[in-house]
Amino acid sequence: MYVLSIISTKGGVGKTTITANLGALLADAGLRVLLIDLDSQPTLSSYFSLTSRAPCGTLELIAQHQLDPRQVVSRTEIAGLDLIRSNDPTGQLATLLLHAPDGRVRLRNLLPRLASAYDLVLIDTQGSRSVVLEMAVLAADRALSPVLPEMLAAREVHGGTLQLLADLQPLQRMGIRTPALALLLNRTEGISNDGRLITAGLRRSFSHTPPLLLLNTSIPGLVAYRQAATLGLPAHRFEPRQPHGRKAPSCLSSVQALAIELFPQWQPQLTQLTLDAGDRR
Repeated sequence: MYVLSIISTKGGVGKTTITANLGALLADAGLRVLLIDLDSQPTLSSYFSLTSRAPCGTLELIAQHQLDPRQVVSRTEIAGLDLIRSNDPTGQLATLLLHAPDGRVRLRNLLPRLASAYDLVLIDTQGSRSVVLEMAVLAADRALSPVLPEMLAAREVHGGTLQLLADLQPLQRMGIRTPALALLLNRTEGISNDGRLITAGLRRSFSHTPPLLLLNTSIPGLVAYRQAATLGLPAHRFEPRQPHGRKAPSCLSSVQALAIELFPQWQPQLTQLTLDAGDRR
């Protein structure tokens, strides 16, 4: 089982949209995928319709070590895509984890007990520095951080997300490693000339910054992603084909390319997704 946490210390960068669409595409490719919503504002928890809603969620999973799938795992209408809902609107988890000896590594210790049921776990997080975010980072094999083509984006990554990883480095003395970080340029299409210059500058800024990997894939800022979310559909099903006359690739092509770059071990399954993905609506 592989664990990817989608993180940023800045809100509004598209973490939930990336998480939902990656998860749905990988499930359509035949993988067993679990989404975990650790955002106290639980957009991911309502992104897709549920065919089975578990009575419990992340609060019981983490606070009470509740691992019974009947209690914590909800089923989405997308075959192979499950969800552990966020049910912590008042932030009880943060208080609990701050005072627990194993707080920052609790999810890391719990997830192996789900390994037989899933190929991949995607963790959505809140866009601010917190102990819950640190827990999500330490539970991951890899972290993915969306970055917007804005002037302050590079500063935020260096002063926020990279600083978070640096602050967790001392845990390596206890055998707890921090994951490698991949950056994804998000909402890059249809931006101004200034935005394109900023995007090029971001690529130069991060191209020689270890331990960062700046992904070759970027996600265009298309209205199709918002329209798909409004309808509760994965973007690759909503727009499997590139509209005539538009330079930006289809949602299917973009999310598929991102998934292949992140998970080359599943490239054979992912490349088999074709234009008829849109016929599943």
